[in-house]
Amino acid sequence: MRAKERELENENENTPDLCWGRQPVRDLLEKTPSMGLRILLSSRLPSPQATLFRTLAANAGIPVDVVDPAALERECGTTATQGVAARMSPIPCRSLESLLREEKGKSASLLVLTDHIQDPHNLGAIVRTAEAAGASGVLFPKRRSALPGGISVKTSAGAILRVPMVAVGNVAACVGDLQNEGYWVTVLDMSGERSLWETPLAGRCVLVIGAEGEGVSHLVRQRSDESLRIPICGGTGSLNAGVAVALGMFHWAREWRKDFGMRS
Repeated sequence: MRAKERELENENENTPDLCWGRQPVRDLLEKTPSMGLRILLSSRLPSPQATLFRTLAANAGIPVDVVDPAALERECGTTATQGVAARMSPIPCRSLESLLREEKGKSASLLVLTDHIQDPHNLGAIVRTAEAAGASGVLFPKRRSALPGGISVKTSAGAILRVPMVAVGNVAACVGDLQNEGYWVTVLDMSGERSLWETPLAGRCVLVIGAEGEGVSHLVRQRSDESLRIPICGGTGSLNAGVAVALGMFHWAREWRKDFGMRS
């Protein structure tokens, strides 16, 4: 193997959630677009190539970021980017439609919807708890969100490889799609209308958790069915997003999981 090929192979091992180069990224967009989460284009990429990748990405519903060439090289860990890279999931993401087909008709089905969680450690922790609580899937936005990559795989203790992960284009629109399928959408927020402990959760339930600091967006909260708070003591002010949604998931599981012996 030539020295340059060995260099690229080693770099690829260090960044398993990225691929780069014009042909690899084109193959991804044309053959396995479901694995693409974000396309990075160098601001110096020639116009015909930039137009091609923008068109392919648009057809696949994948967002495109234009970045400085040096930033792109730092992101990929190589100078051999050819002006384009793709951030991709190391595991195939499910489509919302296929997940909903599997869950159709179930009286008890829990989904977790993250509203722009930025920290991949938090995403991994959420998925780990989702598996433990019996959730059927974790939904996350493609834009402005932590993506399921190496850090979240590690933090989830491998659960992210087993729990269905669904990338959605728009969180507020996704809320409406889920409601149309018979889900009751519950936002967990410190300014919630009622206490989580005083409110039974629906069998077909979506728990929405927002980013730390910003919380759930106003539009998502407005379109959801209810907003619940978790009572806390002391001066902390709020809980870590992963901790908050974990409490919500097990509150649901205590009522609806058969193997918890509470309700079928």
